[in-house]
Amino acid sequence: MSLPTALALVGIITAWLDVDLVVLGHLFEYVIPNAVLNTLGLVLGVAIVTAVLAVTSAWLTTVCEFPGRAFFSWALILPMAIPGYVMAFALVGALEYTGSFQTYLRESFGSSFLLPNVYSFGGVVLALSLTLYPYTYLLVRNAFQTQGRQSLEVGQSLGLTARQSFWRISLPQARPWIVGGSLLVMMETLADFGTVAVFNYDTLTTTIYQSWFSLFSFQSALQIASLLLLFVVMVTVLERHGRNKQRFSQMRNTAQKQAYIQLPSLQAILACAFCSLIFLMGFMLPTGQLLLWAIPHMSLELTDQLWRYVAGSLGLSLLAMTIITVFALLLAFAARTHNSRLANWSVKISTMGYALPGTVLAVGLLAPIIALDHYLARLGFSTPLLQGSIVVMLLAYSVRFMAVAFSPIESNLLRVTSSIDAVSRSLAVSGMGMLRRVHFPMIRVGVLTAMVLVFVDVMKELPITLMTRPFGFNTLAVRIYELSSEGLWQRAALPALAIVLVGLIPVVILILRADKVQQ
Repeated sequence: MSLPTALALVGIITAWLDVDLVVLGHLFEYVIPNAVLNTLGLVLGVAIVTAVLAVTSAWLTTVCEFPGRAFFSWALILPMAIPGYVMAFALVGALEYTGSFQTYLRESFGSSFLLPNVYSFGGVVLALSLTLYPYTYLLVRNAFQTQGRQSLEVGQSLGLTARQSFWRISLPQARPWIVGGSLLVMMETLADFGTVAVFNYDTLTTTIYQSWFSLFSFQSALQIASLLLLFVVMVTVLERHGRNKQRFSQMRNTAQKQAYIQLPSLQAILACAFCSLIFLMGFMLPTGQLLLWAIPHMSLELTDQLWRYVAGSLGLSLLAMTIITVFALLLAFAARTHNSRLANWSVKISTMGYALPGTVLAVGLLAPIIALDHYLARLGFSTPLLQGSIVVMLLAYSVRFMAVAFSPIESNLLRVTSSIDAVSRSLAVSGMGMLRRVHFPMIRVGVLTAMVLVFVDVMKELPITLMTRPFGFNTLAVRIYELSSEGLWQRAALPALAIVLVGLIPVVILILRADKVQQ
């Protein structure tokens, strides 16, 4: 199960054995330096903005009382349902000079009222930050909940105000969660392709795509992917280091039983306005813009072609969901029953693919596939057999989303005690029979969660689908990319809304789980 991940990594690393000096020289002189600087700037900018939005909103909704607090505590998670590339073209359509929102502002406040140019570094940071801040928000909110009011009471006993307690006690205690969430955001920013493509903002991910499909140099695409892989490894090491330093003691139900801080009138209004602005910009504005485009053109866009895209997305997602969930279940069961070094390393390699950007996986897996096709051709087979087939897509999805399926299944398996296994073996039920008859009925909720998460992630995945799809095969994500890259926002709105609705499924699951924890 770890073989596809290993093949992708080997394909990228061995790319430097064959160097096209002409193409690579052009890239390093005119393209790569700018792409590296843009990537670094974007990663840092998004990390800072998401940290500010997440920490502030998490503190307000967890500790303070203000109008709308209960609503915002879950509503601020909703932007997670919107893929970055959908957020990007929706914000562009609303905030550009001729966009609906900026046109409304000029009509209301005069023709001299102008917003900053959305096609800018700030525009890319805004789009990605609004999509990614819920990752940090969820982690930091949990940190503040585990602290409860005890940290504030400690501060009060030391003569500190609530604000001073936040800066000197609560915030330092929540630092591991803030760092962990920020590093996760940085990895997602490194992996992004669709958002930066909408803004025509060159990063390493777009450079990989351009090297392959514009310069027709697959080898150069692999070599640039190795540079992006270095960034990913650095962020991953930092994330692991930060996670290993997390030490905390959770106090159950203490924070919820104690009263919230009642903010003064002006501060309560400001807190409500801050959360409202995030919610409006992160969810209401993009979904409202999509509806504004989609509703008038609904009858024109509901064509047989659109339904083919829907069928392609659903079929591909269901197939990938089934394959990945089955392999994740077998991997988790094997790791449980064969607690060896080989099994542990197999799990680590198999689940590290989620940290790899889709563009890196696409070119990394295609390298050994192309080599295999060339070898088969020398043996007399009619090729290509695998290149340009759905097999490559499924392999890439398996590498990218194995961790997504493995995590909920493993966490549910941990609840099955070893004594249950012992009783099962005493009744002559072991191996796959134990998995089918004993474990599966007990962990079916985890398996269902894994299926839902993988299904949604495959529906939204863009770079892998775009770069490895068979000729003539399209999905909703690819259709959105093609239309938005041509500026056809209205036609891209309906498939974008479909993906947003599907993306709401895991968000609703998160909200329901959070409600159960608080009860």
